[in-house]
Amino acid sequence: MALSIGIVGLPNVGKSTLFNALTKAQNAESANYPFCTIEPNKATVPVPDARIDKLTAMARPQKTINATVDFIDIAGLVRGASKGEGLGNQFLANIRESAAILQVVRCFDDENITHVDGTVDPLRDIETIETELLLADVQSAERKLDRTRRQSKGDKSMTATVSAMERLVDHLNAGNPASTFAEKDSDAISALYKELGLLTAKKIIYCANVDEEGLAEDNRHVVTVREFAASRSCDVVKICAKVEEELQGLDEAEQLDFLASFGIPESGLTKVIHTGYHTLGLISYFTVGEKEVRAWTIKEGWKAPAAAGVIHSDFERGFIRAEVIGYDDYVKHGSEAACRTAGVLRVEGKEYVVSDGDIIHFLFNV
Repeated sequence: MALSIGIVGLPNVGKSTLFNALTKAQNAESANYPFCTIEPNKATVPVPDARIDKLTAMARPQKTINATVDFIDIAGLVRGASKGEGLGNQFLANIRESAAILQVVRCFDDENITHVDGTVDPLRDIETIETELLLADVQSAERKLDRTRRQSKGDKSMTATVSAMERLVDHLNAGNPASTFAEKDSDAISALYKELGLLTAKKIIYCANVDEEGLAEDNRHVVTVREFAASRSCDVVKICAKVEEELQGLDEAEQLDFLASFGIPESGLTKVIHTGYHTLGLISYFTVGEKEVRAWTIKEGWKAPAAAGVIHSDFERGFIRAEVIGYDDYVKHGSEAACRTAGVLRVEGKEYVVSDGDIIHFLFNV
């Protein structure tokens, strides 16, 4: 269950520079002119987590497998993208499978870096991007409605689905995001709704890209973005793509010293991933053994059988029980055997709700 984040924004706001820095993969060319990225870029990177590093140092397994996050960077969107302007709309399909959208917003003034609209105005930029995402959803929903109508001619049982799709199209055409469509979970349309992968149904994280001076204290542009995001109940992460790029090539100690010089404790990658987990309600649990220490990503609130299912579907189907050790208990006592002796290893059943950081061993029937 990898976290997948699609990166969107206007051309030349630092998307590709950020992508390069986040993924440590210099395969998204960045330059000071629009439409530099003309193909979608995708990279899978390990999720930084100090807990898995600690568990690895203690258990000394043959290998360690972090949870992962997929980043997808597409060409910059411009006003009129839904009508064929620019290049970004050609690649929107590449982020339809993403769990969340990271919208990069330029929040710094620099006359040497061109802005596609001539001036820096975060709210205007956000409106442009979200209008194009909405219009792309309208097109997708209208095409699906046409197909559904044709199918319903020979199948009267689809009448309710057609009606629900018509209401969805009306909802989108009225300027409302798919996330606020009241019937999205109804029997009539839930399957089609999920199939469409509507962009405006996804969680949004606003990424305020600042200059070096903006890292220490929010500038007026960042304040504007934070206020807007708060009105939408959305998360904000502030990064400096230039600083993130400069981090590459430094070892861990040098990176920490470099970040400390700007008064920030963690890298943009860590900020974005932690914010993504919060936005989507995700947590991690761990499996620890001689062969492998591994992090697994699940939804907060999942019970033990569902959590076991991310390892293998057989684990969920044949679930018997889970042996659970809290992360802090494991670190305190040093091993599973010591935790068992100390009485902090718990045996949990099907109703157990997994906690972030749990170390779990599942028992199941094949």
